[in-house]
Amino acid sequence: MNDQQKIPCAEDLMNRHVEAVTQDMTLTEVIRFLLKHKISNAPVVNKQDQKHTLIGFVSERDCLDALSNEIFFGNPSPAQTVRTIMSSHPICITPDTELFSIVSIFINHHLRHLPVVENGILLGIVSRREILTAMETYYDHSLHNQEHERQLRDTSQPMNLRFTIDRS
Repeated sequence: MNDQQKIPCAEDLMNRHVEAVTQDMTLTEVIRFLLKHKISNAPVVNKQDQKHTLIGFVSERDCLDALSNEIFFGNPSPAQTVRTIMSSHPICITPDTELFSIVSIFINHHLRHLPVVENGILLGIVSRREILTAMETYYDHSLHNQEHERQLRDTSQPMNLRFTIDRS
């Protein structure tokens, strides 16, 4: 390609405004939080000095599992909290993780969101939708450049060489 397109990375694509929860929230509080903010999952953080250290991730699936078990089997003792239902040690990416690596993680791990972390501090979240948008833009740009190259490329010489017969 004549006009090399920079491959976007997580820092270019992430949502920096992240709705996060703490590990001591009750099951009811985290369910209401997810519903209120219309999100399907949230990072679990320790808040300290305006920084959020990522310690886990809690999803609608985690809440559904815990809530259905509680309804069916009765109230557990002690009561369930984000700490008891969250996924500890979630898969994370760094700000410099490139687009195609992010796609690979989403596809291979069936995730919907990936936290972007540096030195344990949560910087943002990348969603499948943001990645799909970035891939579509990258694809469109690549197609445009390929078409441009086809129009500019003189193919007469290579094509004529195909039919040249060496009579020596």
